[in-house]
Amino acid sequence: MSALFHPAGTARSRSGLDPAEARRRLLREGANELPRQHRRRPLRVLFDVLREPMLSLLLAGGAIYLLLGEPVDAMVLLVFATFSVSVTALQESRTERILESLRDLTSPRARVLRGGRQLRIAGREVVRGDLLLLAEGDRVPADAWLLEAQELMLDESLLTGESVPVAKRALSDAPPTDLPPPGGDDAPAVFAGALVVHGGGIAEVAATGPRSAIGRIGGSLAAISTELSPLQREVRRALPVLVAVAAVVSLGLVLLRGLADGDWAAAGLAGIALGMSMLPEELPVVLAVFTTVGAWRISRAGVLTRRAAAIEGLGAVTVLCTDKTGTLTCNRMAVAELWTLGSALHPVGQPPSAPESQGLLRAALLAGDVEPTDPMERALHEYAGELAGDWLAALMPVSRSGLRPGRMAIIRRWRAADGTVCEAAKGAPEAVADLCGLPPEERRQMQQQVAAMAERGLRVLAVAFAEGPAGSLRWVGLVGLADPLREDVPDAVALCRGAGIRVVMITGDHPATALAIAAQAGIDHQAVATGDELAAADEADLHRLVSEVSVFARVDPSQKLRIVRALQAAGEVVAMTGDGVNDAPSLRAADVGIAMGGRGTDVAREAAALVLLDDDFGQIVDSVALGRRIGDNLRKAALFICAVHVPIAILALVPWLGGLPVVLWPVHIALLEMVIDPVCSVAFEAEPAAADLMRRPPRSPTSGLLAPPLLLWGLLQGAAASLVPLAVLFLGQASDWDAGRLRTAAFLSLVAAIVGLILASRAGTAASVGGLFRRNQPLLWVLLTLVLLLGVALHWPPAMGWFRFSPLQPTDWLWAAMAPVTPLALHGLRAFAGRWRPLTPPG
Repeated sequence: MSALFHPAGTARSRSGLDPAEARRRLLREGANELPRQHRRRPLRVLFDVLREPMLSLLLAGGAIYLLLGEPVDAMVLLVFATFSVSVTALQESRTERILESLRDLTSPRARVLRGGRQLRIAGREVVRGDLLLLAEGDRVPADAWLLEAQELMLDESLLTGESVPVAKRALSDAPPTDLPPPGGDDAPAVFAGALVVHGGGIAEVAATGPRSAIGRIGGSLAAISTELSPLQREVRRALPVLVAVAAVVSLGLVLLRGLADGDWAAAGLAGIALGMSMLPEELPVVLAVFTTVGAWRISRAGVLTRRAAAIEGLGAVTVLCTDKTGTLTCNRMAVAELWTLGSALHPVGQPPSAPESQGLLRAALLAGDVEPTDPMERALHEYAGELAGDWLAALMPVSRSGLRPGRMAIIRRWRAADGTVCEAAKGAPEAVADLCGLPPEERRQMQQQVAAMAERGLRVLAVAFAEGPAGSLRWVGLVGLADPLREDVPDAVALCRGAGIRVVMITGDHPATALAIAAQAGIDHQAVATGDELAAADEADLHRLVSEVSVFARVDPSQKLRIVRALQAAGEVVAMTGDGVNDAPSLRAADVGIAMGGRGTDVAREAAALVLLDDDFGQIVDSVALGRRIGDNLRKAALFICAVHVPIAILALVPWLGGLPVVLWPVHIALLEMVIDPVCSVAFEAEPAAADLMRRPPRSPTSGLLAPPLLLWGLLQGAAASLVPLAVLFLGQASDWDAGRLRTAAFLSLVAAIVGLILASRAGTAASVGGLFRRNQPLLWVLLTLVLLLGVALHWPPAMGWFRFSPLQPTDWLWAAMAPVTPLALHGLRAFAGRWRPLTPPG
C-alpha cells in the first residue's frame, strides 16, 4: 500500500498520530477500557448492615441501659452488633482484591506508531486513529481496520466462540462507515480481545473502550438487572411482616406496662426484650454467613464467588447451559485423525508408527515452520513428537509461498546438506488437490473423506510432497484436527444427569463440531438448532426448541441471551458457563453465571456470579453439590429459627401478663443470641452433606425457606420446647421461690430446651432420626462454649449480678435435664410413625 487509510477516508503518512493529539483524544474520548462495576465502600457496607431491625433493637436496648446507668448490660448488647459488619466487609474486600489481580494479569499492552516512532504502551492508552503493529502472540487492544496483512490469522474465540483461527486480509479501499461483525475469514478488520496466532499486520484503530465490539456487549450488561436469589426475595418479603407484628405486640406491651406501673424505662426494656424474642433476626444473618462461608469453601477449590447469593441458587439449578470452546474443550488444537491414499485411516492417540502416517506427518511438518506459533502447526509438532526432531532443523529453507486469494495453501521448499531439494504443501483440501492435479476418482474419495471428518467436527488439512528441483507435488493425505474435550467433562456431565440437571451446549461453532463434542461429552445430541433457526423462531417455536434441543450452534450473543430467557420463562433455574465476551450477557441474565477465570475476559468475569480460577469444568459439579448442601442446611437452620423463638417469646411475655417475676430482660436475650446465632450460622452450616445429595432431582424453586409446612412444624417443636420452662415458672411460683431462683431455673431450662431443638432440627423435617447425632465439630464447640458461658453466668458472682441470677438447687438441674426431652420426643414420635410424609421436599 502506498498510503494508509483511516476511518475518515483520507490518506496520511505512516508516522501515526502525533503524541499530543493522542493525549487529547485520550482525555476527550476516555481510556480504552470498560467501565468497572461500582464497588461498595466500607461506610456503605456499615450503613446497609445497620438497617437490619435486630441491630436497631440492640442499639436501642444498649442506649436505654446507658440511660439507666447499666454500662455492662449495654456493652453486652453492643458486642453482637459488630458481627455482621465484619463478615460482610471481609468477604467483599477479598473478592475485589482477587478480581483486581485478575484484571491486571489480563490487561494487554500494544505496539503503536506515534510521531514516526514505535512505542509499547498500555492497552488502556490506545486511542482512535492509532496505528497498531500486530505480530504473533499479540492481543489486539481495540477494534481496527486492517491496513496491511502478511498471512495474518487471529483467534477470535473469546468474541465468537469459534475455536479455529480466522484469516484476515487488508483493506483494498477506504474503509466503510461501520466495522463488520467479528468472525469469518477474509474480514478486513481486527477486534479487541482477539489473539494473533500467525503472521502480522498494521491496523488503524476505529473504536476503543465501550465503543468496541467488546464494549458494546459489556454495555448491554447494564440493561440486565441482577436478580435476588429466591431465598433473598422470600426473606425480604417475610421480614417486614414479622417486624411489623413484633413492633405492634411490643408497643402494646410497653403501653400496657407503662400506663399500669408508670415505670416507662422498665416498660421500654420489656418491649425491646419481647421484640427481640419475636423477631427472627437470624434469617438475614444466616443467609449472609451461609453464603459467605460457602464462598470460602469453594474458594479453596479454586472457585471465586462474586455474588455470594448465587451459591444458594446452585442447589435449585435444573439446566446447565455451557459454552463449548474453552469450557467443554481445551481451546487448543490437537491431531485427531490421519488419512492417507487408499482410504487408510490411521489411529491417533499413540505415537505414529505406520510408515504411511509417518510420511504424512513429515510432509505436514515440512509445509510449516520449524518453530510454529499457529495452533494447528503446534498441534502437528506435539503429536509428531520425535519425528519433528533434528532432521527438520538440519534443513535450510529455500522459499515460502503463503496463502493468497484463490489458493488457500502454503508451499515451502527446503534444501538438505547434500543439496537435495524437496517441497511440501498444506492447506484446504480442494486447493491442495488442484496443486497435485488429483484424478477425479481420487478427488471423489478425498471429498467423501473430508465430508466424513467434518461431520465428526474436525478441521481438515490436506498435505502434498515433491522431491527434486523440478518435482511435481504428489498427494499424501489428510490431517484432521480438533479442539479436544477436557478429560473431566464426561464424568461431570454424567454427574449432572444423575442429579437431574440437563446440560445444554450453546456455541458459535459449526453444527457438526458442536454435535461431535456433545457426543463425546455425553450431552443429548439427537438434534441441533442453529442461530438461523433461532432468528426465524417466534416465541412459541423458541419455547419448543429449548425444551427439545440440547445443542445450539452458530449462535450469536443476543441469541444466547434469548435461550437463557426462554428457559427461565419455562420455569427452569438456569446456570450458564462461559469465558468469552460473547457469553457475558447470558452470564449476567442466568440465575447462576459461571465464568472461566484463567483465560476468560474481564467482561465475562464481571458479568458472572462465580469464576472458576483454574478453568476446571468439573468444579461446576462440585459447586452444585455445595449449593445443594447449603440449601439443605439453610432449611434446617430456618426450622430451628422458627422453633427457638417460640419458647423465648413465651417466657418473655407470660411473666408480664401473669404478674410473675420477669425471666428475660434484653441482656438475657442477647446472651441467648450469642449462642443461637453461632448455632444457626456456623454449626448448621457445617452439617455434613446427605449421602444422596447428587442422586436426587434439584429442589423445587418454589419450595421456600419459610414455607407454611416448615413454619407449622417449627411452631410445634417450639411449643414442645416451652413445656418444661413454663412448668418451672409456674411450679416455682407456686412453691414460693424467690425471683432470682425462679429466673435462674427457668433460664437454665430454656437453654437446655434450645439444645433439644438444635438436635431435633438437625434432621430437618424428614421423618427419621438419622441426622440427630451425626458428627459436627463446630456444633460440638458451640455446645462446649455454651456450657462454659453457663458455668460463668451461674457461678461467678459478678456475672450472676449482671444477669440477676441466684444459686441453683439440685432439683433445678433435674428440670433442666428434662427440658430437651420434649422436642426430641416429638420428633421421635414423628419418625416412629413412619407414615408421615416429609413436610418439605429434600434440600
